[in-house]
Amino acid sequence: MGIDVPTPAAPDQNHETLLEFPDNRLLIDLCGEFDRNLAQIEHEMSVQIIRRGNQLAVIGEGDAQGRTTAVLQGLYQRLETGRAIEAGDIDGEIRMGRSEAGTGTRDGDQMELFKGGRVEIKTRKKLVEPRTEAQKDYVKSLFQNELAFGIGPAGTGKTYLAVAVGVNLFIGGHVDRIILSRPAVEAGEKLGYLPGDMKDKVDPYMQPLYDALNDFLPGKQVAKLIEEKRIEIAPLAFMRGRTLSNAFVLLDEAQNATTMQMKMFLTRLGEGSRMVITGDRTQIDLPRGVNSGLRDAETLLKDIDRIAFNYFTSKDVVRHSLVAKIIEAYDAADPAK
Repeated sequence: MGIDVPTPAAPDQNHETLLEFPDNRLLIDLCGEFDRNLAQIEHEMSVQIIRRGNQLAVIGEGDAQGRTTAVLQGLYQRLETGRAIEAGDIDGEIRMGRSEAGTGTRDGDQMELFKGGRVEIKTRKKLVEPRTEAQKDYVKSLFQNELAFGIGPAGTGKTYLAVAVGVNLFIGGHVDRIILSRPAVEAGEKLGYLPGDMKDKVDPYMQPLYDALNDFLPGKQVAKLIEEKRIEIAPLAFMRGRTLSNAFVLLDEAQNATTMQMKMFLTRLGEGSRMVITGDRTQIDLPRGVNSGLRDAETLLKDIDRIAFNYFTSKDVVRHSLVAKIIEAYDAADPAK
């Protein structure tokens, strides 16, 4: 692991810290092709990083320089465990910092908490890591509560992390089924009647859920589990009259559920199940005058024990840096905010 060797700095100048990395192969991976990883860190942290053999010199103002040192050490630790580094991992390391306060959960066998309270969700195809503090709190909430809400703008990982947790619980034998649902509401467009059988008609609305599943499970396994009804992806309207026991149940795009639909869905919760509701209150596609069930649920259920509400902002957007700026621009122009 790197060793800090502080170099004295003259007054009114930036500080310099020298980090030494014993494994040169891992250092190459840390720097990235053409030092692109270092360039990303320099840009985000407003510092300068200079490579000197198997050492990296971090030059910058005290706070930024110290945080950059921690980021580099965290990424090197990641490489030491055999994991690769991508741009999103660097972004997550910068956002999360190197807090040393670790915490535990009721379902500790389902989630691994690494040094610094790091959370990783195991799936068949990848390890999924929250990239912001709000995401980390959200994941913990999904493991700890039978009913949890994730509310915030697009790109904050609400659905993606929830599906990852569902897959983790399923492969760990904690639930028997995964049930993913969405209201079949068009986003401001009238597409008319879609051709084909019922599955062909509803699949376009469900595609984001299929995409998330295929990120965590091999495609053939997803197809087999769907055929066996151990994974179900269905419109919200198909949930009426069911009791969902020993299942992980997700309602996505819940802002487009009416009040009655939301009540219907919430009362499907059965023994041994976990239920997650995700939505974005700024993207309601319901007809004018129809109340959003998500908004009503926030008001009615906020004081009930064992129901958790988790909120995200534009600062938690991990989809693309421009998405956060777009959301902030629309929020600033909204007179209701």
